[in-house]
Amino acid sequence: MRFISFTHQGRASWGRVEGDIVHDHGAIDGAPADLKAAIAAGALAVADAPRLARADVRLLPVIPNPSKILCVGHNYETHRQETGRAKVENPSIFTRFADTLTGADDPILRPAVSTSLDYEAELAVVIGKGGRAIPEAEAMSHIAGYACFNDASVRDWQWHTSQFTPGKNFPGTAPFGPELVTPDEIADLSTVSVRSRLNGTVMQEATVADMIFPIAQIIAYISAFTPLSPGDVIATGTPGGVGAKREPPVWMKRGDTIEVEIGGIGTLTSVIADA
Repeated sequence: MRFISFTHQGRASWGRVEGDIVHDHGAIDGAPADLKAAIAAGALAVADAPRLARADVRLLPVIPNPSKILCVGHNYETHRQETGRAKVENPSIFTRFADTLTGADDPILRPAVSTSLDYEAELAVVIGKGGRAIPEAEAMSHIAGYACFNDASVRDWQWHTSQFTPGKNFPGTAPFGPELVTPDEIADLSTVSVRSRLNGTVMQEATVADMIFPIAQIIAYISAFTPLSPGDVIATGTPGGVGAKREPPVWMKRGDTIEVEIGGIGTLTSVIADA
C-alpha cells in the first residue's frame, strides 16, 4: 500500500493512494488525525474513504511531524571514498529538525547566506513499531514503510566545524515523499536502486546492497541509545557523486530541478528556489 500526507482546501489530511485517486482517510469520523498517528494506532489497513483526485491535493512531507529524524552519514562506500573518510566500526549519526522537511509539491529553499547547496539522494525508513534496544534480527519488523528523501546540504555551513548540524538544518532543505510505501510492496530491498538526477543528468546511483551499514544494523544501533517511536524517520545515507566532491563542484541554484528516484518506491522531484 501507498500513503500520502496532504492538504485539500486548506485542511490537512492523510490517505491511501491508488493511481490517481486518494482515499481521504483523515476525513473519516474518529480516524487518526495524521499519518503518524495512524501508524502508531496500527490503522493503515483501513476501510474505504471519501475519494479525491490526486491532482487536487497538495503534498506534505509524508510524515509532517516526526518526533525524530536521524540521518546516517557516509553509508555508501563510494561516498565514503570520495569524502576521504576513514572506515569506522559504527554508523555516523546526525539529526535533522522537523521544520527542515518539505513536501514533494514545494521547492527546496537555497539559503541567502550560502551558494553551496548540494543534493543527497537517500532511502528513508519510517518506523512503525517503536522500541528500545531492538535486536538486529527483529529490526525490519519495526518498519512501517519507505520513502524518498533528499538530504540537501548547505555545505559551507556543514563544514564550519566538525559538527554537521548547521548545514543540515536550514528550513525547507529536506524534501520527503511523495509516498510512504509499505514493505510488502518491495520484493527484494537489497536490489532497489537509489538515484539522483540534476536537470536530467544522473549524478548518483547505487543499490541498497551497497550500504556499509545495513538498515537492520542501523535500527539496532540507534535504538540502543534512544527509543524509536512510530513515525520516526531514518535517512539511510547517500551514494557517491555529490556535487561537493565533483571537479569543479556542482551546486544547485535557483530554477534547477533535482530528482530522487528509488526503484519501486517512487520519484521525488524538487525545484530550487531562493529563500
